[in-house]
Amino acid sequence: MNPFNAAKTIKNIVVKRVKKRNSMRAIQSSPLAFNYLPQGKARYRFALYFADTAVNAYQIRQWYEPMRELAKYAPVVVIVRDPATALRLREECPLPLYFGRTIADIEEMLGTQEIETVFYVNQNIRNFQMMRFNKPAHVFISHGESEKAYMWSNQLKAYDYVFSAGQAARDRLAKNLLRYDAVDRTRLIGRPQIDVRYPVPVSLNAAYKTVLYAPTWEGDRPSMSYGSVSTHGVEMMRDIVASNTYNVIFRPHPRSGVNDAQYKEDVNAIRAMFEESTSPSSPSLIFDESNSWGWQWSLSDICVTDVSAVAYDWMATGKPMMITAPSNPLASVDDSPALLRVPSLQAANAGGVSTILTGILQTPNHDFNDLVEYYFGDTTPESSMKRFIYESLELLGPDRT
Repeated sequence: MNPFNAAKTIKNIVVKRVKKRNSMRAIQSSPLAFNYLPQGKARYRFALYFADTAVNAYQIRQWYEPMRELAKYAPVVVIVRDPATALRLREECPLPLYFGRTIADIEEMLGTQEIETVFYVNQNIRNFQMMRFNKPAHVFISHGESEKAYMWSNQLKAYDYVFSAGQAARDRLAKNLLRYDAVDRTRLIGRPQIDVRYPVPVSLNAAYKTVLYAPTWEGDRPSMSYGSVSTHGVEMMRDIVASNTYNVIFRPHPRSGVNDAQYKEDVNAIRAMFEESTSPSSPSLIFDESNSWGWQWSLSDICVTDVSAVAYDWMATGKPMMITAPSNPLASVDDSPALLRVPSLQAANAGGVSTILTGILQTPNHDFNDLVEYYFGDTTPESSMKRFIYESLELLGPDRT
Protein backbone atom coordinates (compact mmCIF):
# COMPACT_ATOMS: atom_id res chain seq x y z
CA MET A 1 0.00 0.00 0.00
CA ASN A 2 1.16 3.53 -0.75
CA PRO A 3 2.60 5.01 2.50
CA PHE A 4 0.45 8.13 2.12
CA ASN A 5 -2.72 6.07 1.69
CA ALA A 6 -1.75 3.84 4.60
CA ALA A 7 -1.27 6.85 6.87
CA LYS A 8 -4.58 8.30 5.72
CA THR A 9 -6.36 4.99 6.43
CA ILE A 10 -4.86 4.77 9.91
CA LYS A 11 -5.86 8.38 10.62
CA ASN A 12 -9.46 7.68 9.54
CA ILE A 13 -9.63 4.63 11.80
CA VAL A 14 -8.33 6.61 14.77
CA VAL A 15 -10.77 9.47 14.12
CA LYS A 16 -13.70 7.04 13.93
CA ARG A 17 -12.69 5.35 17.18
CA VAL A 18 -12.36 8.67 18.99
CA LYS A 19 -15.77 9.80 17.71
CA LYS A 20 -17.35 6.52 18.79
CA ARG A 21 -15.79 6.73 22.24
CA ASN A 22 -16.97 10.31 22.69
CA SER A 23 -20.46 9.37 21.50
CA MET A 24 -20.59 6.50 24.00
CA ARG A 25 -19.59 8.82 26.83
CA ALA A 26 -22.35 11.26 25.89
CA ILE A 27 -24.93 8.47 25.84
CA GLN A 28 -23.78 7.02 29.16
CA SER A 29 -24.15 10.43 30.77
CA SER A 30 -27.88 10.52 29.84
CA PRO A 31 -29.27 7.03 30.54
CA LEU A 32 -32.90 8.13 30.68
CA ALA A 33 -32.65 9.66 27.23
CA PHE A 34 -31.29 6.52 25.60
CA ASN A 35 -32.12 3.51 27.74
CA TYR A 36 -35.37 4.24 29.57
CA LEU A 37 -37.57 1.15 29.86
CA PRO A 38 -41.18 1.93 30.85
CA GLN A 39 -43.33 -0.37 32.94
CA GLY A 40 -46.95 -1.49 33.00
CA LYS A 41 -49.21 -0.33 30.18
CA ALA A 42 -46.52 2.11 29.02
CA ARG A 43 -44.26 -0.76 27.92
CA TYR A 44 -43.31 -0.66 24.25
CA ARG A 45 -45.36 -2.77 21.84
CA PHE A 46 -43.83 -1.68 18.51
CA ALA A 47 -40.19 -1.06 17.63
CA LEU A 48 -38.72 0.81 14.67
CA TYR A 49 -35.26 -0.68 14.22
CA PHE A 50 -32.34 1.28 12.77
CA ALA A 51 -28.84 -0.20 12.90
CA ASP A 52 -27.26 2.13 10.35
CA THR A 53 -24.99 5.14 10.55
CA ALA A 54 -26.19 8.74 10.46
CA VAL A 55 -25.55 9.12 6.72
CA ASN A 56 -28.60 6.94 6.14
CA ALA A 57 -30.82 8.66 8.69
CA TYR A 58 -33.00 9.94 5.82
CA GLN A 59 -34.36 6.40 5.60
CA ILE A 60 -35.86 6.47 9.07
CA ARG A 61 -36.90 10.13 9.15
CA GLN A 62 -39.75 9.57 6.73
CA TRP A 63 -41.30 7.13 9.20
CA TYR A 64 -41.34 9.47 12.22
CA GLU A 65 -44.82 10.82 11.60
CA PRO A 66 -46.53 7.51 10.70
CA MET A 67 -44.99 6.00 13.84
CA ARG A 68 -46.21 8.94 15.91
CA GLU A 69 -49.70 8.17 14.66
CA LEU A 70 -49.28 4.50 15.52
CA ALA A 71 -48.06 5.46 19.00
CA LYS A 72 -51.52 6.90 19.71
CA TYR A 73 -52.73 3.30 19.83
CA ALA A 74 -49.75 1.45 21.35
CA PRO A 75 -46.30 2.59 22.56
CA VAL A 76 -43.53 2.74 19.94
CA VAL A 77 -39.76 2.85 20.48
CA VAL A 78 -36.90 3.46 18.04
CA ILE A 79 -34.03 1.00 18.53
CA VAL A 80 -30.66 2.42 17.46
CA ARG A 81 -27.37 0.49 17.34
CA ASP A 82 -24.78 3.13 16.38
CA PRO A 83 -23.80 5.65 19.10
CA ALA A 84 -23.28 8.64 16.79
CA THR A 85 -26.61 7.94 15.13
CA ALA A 86 -28.29 7.74 18.53
CA LEU A 87 -27.01 11.21 19.40
CA ARG A 88 -28.15 12.61 16.04
CA LEU A 89 -31.63 11.11 16.27
CA ARG A 90 -32.06 12.23 19.87
CA GLU A 91 -31.97 15.82 18.58
CA GLU A 92 -34.77 15.30 16.05
CA CYS A 93 -36.73 12.12 16.66
CA PRO A 94 -40.19 12.66 18.21
CA LEU A 95 -40.28 9.08 19.54
CA PRO A 96 -38.47 7.50 22.51
CA LEU A 97 -35.09 5.98 21.69
CA TYR A 98 -33.41 2.88 23.00
CA PHE A 99 -29.69 2.55 22.31
CA GLY A 100 -28.69 -1.09 22.12
CA ARG A 101 -25.00 -1.31 21.31
CA THR A 102 -24.79 -5.08 21.90
CA ILE A 103 -27.20 -7.93 21.41
CA ALA A 104 -27.20 -8.32 25.19
CA ASP A 105 -28.63 -4.80 25.44
CA ILE A 106 -31.39 -5.81 23.04
CA GLU A 107 -32.15 -8.93 25.06
CA GLU A 108 -32.44 -6.84 28.21
CA MET A 109 -34.87 -4.48 26.53
CA LEU A 110 -37.03 -7.27 25.11
CA GLY A 111 -37.11 -8.96 28.49
CA THR A 112 -38.80 -5.97 30.10
CA GLN A 113 -41.06 -4.82 27.25
CA GLU A 114 -43.90 -6.30 25.16
CA ILE A 115 -42.45 -5.82 21.68
CA GLU A 116 -44.76 -7.68 19.29
CA THR A 117 -43.70 -6.09 15.99
CA VAL A 118 -40.35 -4.78 14.76
CA PHE A 119 -40.25 -2.58 11.65
CA TYR A 120 -37.20 -2.31 9.38
CA VAL A 121 -36.53 0.52 6.90
CA ASN A 122 -33.47 -0.92 5.14
CA GLN A 123 -31.43 -4.09 4.61
CA ASN A 124 -28.57 -3.38 7.03
CA ILE A 125 -26.77 -6.62 7.84
CA ARG A 126 -27.33 -6.02 11.56
CA ASN A 127 -31.06 -6.45 11.00
CA PHE A 128 -30.37 -10.16 11.27
CA GLN A 129 -29.13 -9.77 14.83
CA MET A 130 -32.58 -8.48 15.75
CA MET A 131 -34.34 -11.13 13.72
CA ARG A 132 -32.90 -13.89 15.89
CA PHE A 133 -35.73 -13.16 18.35
CA ASN A 134 -38.76 -15.32 17.65
CA LYS A 135 -41.62 -13.58 19.42
CA PRO A 136 -41.97 -10.30 17.47
CA ALA A 137 -43.29 -10.15 13.94
CA HIS A 138 -40.51 -8.79 11.74
CA VAL A 139 -41.85 -6.39 9.11
CA PHE A 140 -39.98 -4.70 6.28
CA ILE A 141 -41.44 -1.27 5.51
CA SER A 142 -38.60 0.09 3.32
CA HIS A 143 -37.90 3.79 2.81
CA GLY A 144 -39.82 4.31 -0.39
CA GLU A 145 -41.50 2.69 -3.37
CA SER A 146 -39.37 2.36 -6.49
CA GLU A 147 -38.30 0.14 -9.37
CA LYS A 148 -34.76 -0.29 -8.06
CA ALA A 149 -33.54 -3.89 -7.88
CA TYR A 150 -33.31 -3.31 -4.12
CA MET A 151 -37.10 -3.60 -3.98
CA TRP A 152 -37.06 -7.30 -4.86
CA SER A 153 -33.95 -8.37 -2.97
CA ASN A 154 -34.01 -12.01 -1.90
CA GLN A 155 -33.39 -10.72 1.64
CA LEU A 156 -37.08 -9.87 1.86
CA LYS A 157 -37.80 -13.55 2.42
CA ALA A 158 -36.31 -13.23 5.90
CA TYR A 159 -39.12 -10.99 7.14
CA ASP A 160 -42.48 -12.27 8.31
CA TYR A 161 -44.23 -9.61 6.27
CA VAL A 162 -43.48 -6.82 3.83
CA PHE A 163 -45.65 -3.73 4.13
CA SER A 164 -45.92 -2.75 0.46
CA ALA A 165 -47.38 0.39 -1.04
CA GLY A 166 -49.76 -1.25 -3.50
CA GLN A 167 -50.49 -4.00 -5.96
CA ALA A 168 -47.49 -3.03 -8.10
CA ALA A 169 -45.12 -3.94 -5.27
CA ARG A 170 -46.89 -7.24 -4.67
CA ASP A 171 -46.70 -8.08 -8.38
CA ARG A 172 -43.03 -7.09 -8.45
CA LEU A 173 -42.23 -9.51 -5.63
CA ALA A 174 -44.29 -12.29 -7.18
CA LYS A 175 -42.41 -11.84 -10.44
CA ASN A 176 -38.88 -11.64 -9.07
CA LEU A 177 -38.77 -13.72 -5.87
CA LEU A 178 -38.69 -17.49 -6.35
CA ARG A 179 -40.39 -19.75 -3.82
CA TYR A 180 -42.16 -16.78 -2.20
CA ASP A 181 -45.89 -16.33 -1.59
CA ALA A 182 -46.27 -12.61 -2.26
CA VAL A 183 -49.99 -12.58 -1.48
CA ASP A 184 -49.58 -14.16 1.94
CA ARG A 185 -46.44 -12.28 2.93
CA THR A 186 -47.37 -8.73 1.89
CA ARG A 187 -49.77 -6.19 3.35
CA LEU A 188 -50.78 -3.23 1.19
CA ILE A 189 -50.68 0.05 3.11
CA GLY A 190 -50.30 2.76 0.48
CA ARG A 191 -47.85 5.53 1.32
CA PRO A 192 -48.73 6.99 4.75
CA GLN A 193 -46.21 9.80 4.27
CA ILE A 194 -48.53 11.48 1.77
CA ASP A 195 -51.01 12.03 4.60
CA VAL A 196 -48.55 14.09 6.63
CA ARG A 197 -48.54 17.91 6.50
CA TYR A 198 -44.97 19.21 6.46
CA PRO A 199 -43.89 22.76 7.39
CA VAL A 200 -42.40 24.72 4.47
CA PRO A 201 -38.94 26.16 5.31
CA VAL A 202 -38.42 28.31 2.19
CA SER A 203 -40.19 30.94 0.10
CA LEU A 204 -40.08 31.13 -3.68
CA ASN A 205 -40.55 33.86 -6.30
CA ALA A 206 -44.28 33.51 -7.03
CA ALA A 207 -43.85 34.94 -10.55
CA TYR A 208 -42.31 31.68 -11.77
CA LYS A 209 -43.27 28.04 -11.88
CA THR A 210 -41.07 25.68 -9.88
CA VAL A 211 -39.05 22.65 -10.96
CA LEU A 212 -38.08 20.07 -8.36
CA TYR A 213 -34.92 18.18 -9.29
CA ALA A 214 -34.43 15.34 -6.80
CA PRO A 215 -31.87 12.83 -8.07
CA THR A 216 -30.78 9.71 -6.24
CA TRP A 217 -27.16 8.89 -5.31
CA GLU A 218 -24.61 7.26 -7.60
CA GLY A 219 -25.13 3.76 -6.22
CA ASP A 220 -22.57 1.25 -5.00
CA ARG A 221 -22.49 -1.08 -8.02
CA PRO A 222 -23.25 -0.87 -11.75
CA SER A 223 -26.72 -2.43 -11.45
CA MET A 224 -27.71 0.33 -8.98
CA SER A 225 -26.21 3.30 -10.85
CA TYR A 226 -29.38 5.34 -11.28
CA GLY A 227 -28.01 8.71 -10.13
CA SER A 228 -28.16 11.48 -12.74
CA VAL A 229 -26.24 14.38 -11.23
CA SER A 230 -23.08 13.81 -13.29
CA THR A 231 -24.75 12.56 -16.46
CA HIS A 232 -27.76 14.90 -16.62
CA GLY A 233 -27.88 17.21 -13.64
CA VAL A 234 -25.12 19.76 -14.21
CA GLU A 235 -26.21 20.39 -17.80
CA MET A 236 -29.89 20.52 -16.77
CA MET A 237 -29.28 23.08 -14.05
CA ARG A 238 -27.04 25.16 -16.28
CA ASP A 239 -29.77 25.28 -18.95
CA ILE A 240 -32.58 26.12 -16.51
CA VAL A 241 -30.58 28.84 -14.75
CA ALA A 242 -29.63 30.38 -18.10
CA SER A 243 -33.26 30.34 -19.26
CA ASN A 244 -34.29 32.47 -16.25
CA THR A 245 -37.81 31.00 -16.42
CA TYR A 246 -38.13 28.58 -13.49
CA ASN A 247 -37.62 28.45 -9.77
CA VAL A 248 -35.62 25.35 -8.89
CA ILE A 249 -35.53 23.21 -5.77
CA PHE A 250 -32.49 20.97 -6.08
CA ARG A 251 -32.53 18.19 -3.50
CA PRO A 252 -29.51 15.90 -3.82
CA HIS A 253 -29.65 12.51 -2.18
CA PRO A 254 -27.96 12.50 1.26
CA ARG A 255 -25.57 9.75 0.13
CA SER A 256 -24.39 11.66 -2.94
CA GLY A 257 -20.65 11.21 -3.38
CA VAL A 258 -20.21 8.43 -0.83
CA ASN A 259 -18.71 6.14 -3.48
CA ASP A 260 -17.83 8.59 -6.26
CA ALA A 261 -15.92 11.80 -5.50
CA GLN A 262 -16.79 13.24 -8.91
CA TYR A 263 -20.50 12.86 -8.17
CA LYS A 264 -20.04 14.92 -5.01
CA GLU A 265 -18.06 17.53 -6.93
CA ASP A 266 -20.90 17.83 -9.43
CA VAL A 267 -23.41 18.32 -6.62
CA ASN A 268 -21.22 21.13 -5.29
CA ALA A 269 -20.90 22.59 -8.79
CA ILE A 270 -24.68 22.99 -8.88
CA ARG A 271 -24.60 24.57 -5.43
CA ALA A 272 -22.02 27.09 -6.66
CA MET A 273 -24.07 27.76 -9.77
CA PHE A 274 -27.08 28.62 -7.61
CA GLU A 275 -25.07 30.87 -5.31
CA GLU A 276 -23.65 32.83 -8.23
CA SER A 277 -26.98 33.26 -10.03
CA THR A 278 -29.43 34.24 -7.31
CA SER A 279 -30.84 37.79 -7.18
CA PRO A 280 -34.12 39.07 -5.65
CA SER A 281 -35.84 39.63 -9.00
CA SER A 282 -34.75 36.34 -10.57
CA PRO A 283 -36.29 32.90 -10.14
CA SER A 284 -35.51 31.34 -6.75
CA LEU A 285 -32.77 28.70 -6.72
CA ILE A 286 -32.94 26.50 -3.62
CA PHE A 287 -30.22 24.02 -2.68
CA ASP A 288 -32.30 21.83 -0.38
CA GLU A 289 -30.47 20.17 2.52
CA SER A 290 -33.46 20.02 4.85
CA ASN A 291 -34.19 16.87 6.83
CA SER A 292 -37.84 16.66 5.81
CA TRP A 293 -39.15 15.23 2.57
CA GLY A 294 -42.70 16.21 1.63
CA TRP A 295 -42.99 20.00 1.71
CA GLN A 296 -41.38 20.13 -1.76
CA TRP A 297 -44.47 18.50 -3.33
CA SER A 298 -46.79 21.41 -2.60
CA LEU A 299 -44.35 24.08 -3.84
CA SER A 300 -43.33 22.47 -7.13
CA ASP A 301 -45.14 22.32 -10.46
CA ILE A 302 -43.05 19.62 -12.15
CA CYS A 303 -40.46 17.09 -10.99
CA VAL A 304 -37.36 15.66 -12.63
CA THR A 305 -36.00 12.64 -10.81
CA ASP A 306 -34.32 9.28 -11.32
CA VAL A 307 -35.42 5.68 -11.02
CA SER A 308 -36.05 6.04 -7.30
CA ALA A 309 -38.69 6.37 -4.61
CA VAL A 310 -39.03 10.09 -5.36
CA ALA A 311 -40.75 9.27 -8.65
CA TYR A 312 -43.49 7.34 -6.91
CA ASP A 313 -44.01 9.82 -4.10
CA TRP A 314 -44.38 12.53 -6.74
CA MET A 315 -46.70 10.46 -8.91
CA ALA A 316 -49.36 10.58 -6.23
CA THR A 317 -49.53 14.39 -6.57
CA GLY A 318 -50.94 14.07 -10.10
CA LYS A 319 -48.49 16.72 -11.35
CA PRO A 320 -46.22 16.23 -14.40
CA MET A 321 -42.81 14.66 -14.10
CA MET A 322 -39.82 13.26 -16.01
CA ILE A 323 -37.60 10.33 -15.08
CA THR A 324 -33.98 10.35 -16.20
CA ALA A 325 -32.81 7.37 -18.24
CA PRO A 326 -29.74 5.79 -16.56
CA SER A 327 -26.65 6.28 -18.70
CA ASN A 328 -24.98 3.14 -17.40
CA PRO A 329 -26.20 0.24 -19.57
CA LEU A 330 -25.68 -2.12 -16.62
CA ALA A 331 -28.25 -0.33 -14.44
CA SER A 332 -31.08 -2.73 -13.69
CA VAL A 333 -34.33 -1.22 -14.98
CA ASP A 334 -37.62 -3.11 -14.96
CA ASP A 335 -40.18 -2.54 -17.73
CA SER A 336 -42.72 -1.29 -15.23
CA PRO A 337 -45.96 0.50 -16.14
CA ALA A 338 -44.64 3.70 -14.58
CA LEU A 339 -41.34 3.73 -16.47
CA LEU A 340 -43.17 2.95 -19.71
CA ARG A 341 -45.69 5.78 -19.26
CA VAL A 342 -43.82 8.65 -17.61
CA PRO A 343 -41.69 10.78 -19.99
CA SER A 344 -37.99 9.95 -19.81
CA LEU A 345 -35.00 12.25 -20.22
CA GLN A 346 -31.85 11.06 -21.98
CA ALA A 347 -28.53 12.55 -20.96
CA ALA A 348 -28.04 13.86 -24.52
CA ASN A 349 -31.13 16.07 -24.10
CA ALA A 350 -30.29 17.45 -20.66
CA GLY A 351 -28.88 20.69 -22.10
CA GLY A 352 -32.29 21.60 -23.56
CA VAL A 353 -34.40 20.58 -20.61
CA SER A 354 -36.04 23.98 -20.02
CA THR A 355 -37.74 23.80 -23.42
CA ILE A 356 -38.78 20.20 -22.75
CA LEU A 357 -40.26 21.15 -19.37
CA THR A 358 -42.22 24.00 -20.92
CA GLY A 359 -43.69 21.62 -23.48
CA ILE A 360 -44.74 19.13 -20.81
CA LEU A 361 -46.32 21.83 -18.64
CA GLN A 362 -48.35 23.03 -21.62
CA THR A 363 -49.71 19.52 -22.22
CA PRO A 364 -53.28 19.49 -20.87
CA ASN A 365 -53.40 15.99 -19.40
CA HIS A 366 -50.93 14.62 -16.84
CA ASP A 367 -53.44 12.24 -15.30
CA PHE A 368 -51.83 9.05 -14.00
CA ASN A 369 -54.76 8.05 -11.82
CA ASP A 370 -54.65 4.44 -13.00
CA LEU A 371 -50.94 4.23 -12.20
CA VAL A 372 -51.44 5.84 -8.80
CA GLU A 373 -54.12 3.26 -8.03
CA TYR A 374 -51.82 0.43 -9.11
CA TYR A 375 -48.84 1.65 -7.10
CA PHE A 376 -50.55 3.07 -4.00
CA GLY A 377 -54.19 2.02 -3.92
CA ASP A 378 -56.61 4.60 -2.55
CA THR A 379 -54.81 7.94 -2.07
CA THR A 380 -57.72 9.99 -0.79
CA PRO A 381 -56.65 11.98 2.29
CA GLU A 382 -55.87 9.83 5.36
CA SER A 383 -56.56 6.52 3.57
CA SER A 384 -52.92 5.38 3.50
CA MET A 385 -52.30 6.31 7.12
CA LYS A 386 -55.41 4.43 8.19
CA ARG A 387 -54.30 1.30 6.31
CA PHE A 388 -50.86 1.47 7.91
CA ILE A 389 -52.38 1.78 11.38
CA TYR A 390 -54.87 -1.01 10.73
CA GLU A 391 -52.32 -3.50 9.39
CA SER A 392 -49.91 -2.69 12.24
CA LEU A 393 -52.54 -3.21 14.92
CA GLU A 394 -53.59 -6.48 13.29
CA LEU A 395 -50.17 -7.84 14.19
CA LEU A 396 -50.86 -7.25 17.88
CA GLY A 397 -53.55 -9.90 17.79
CA PRO A 398 -56.86 -9.84 19.74
CA ASP A 399 -55.48 -7.71 22.60
CA ARG A 400 -54.66 -4.51 20.73
CA THR A 401 -54.53 -2.14 23.68
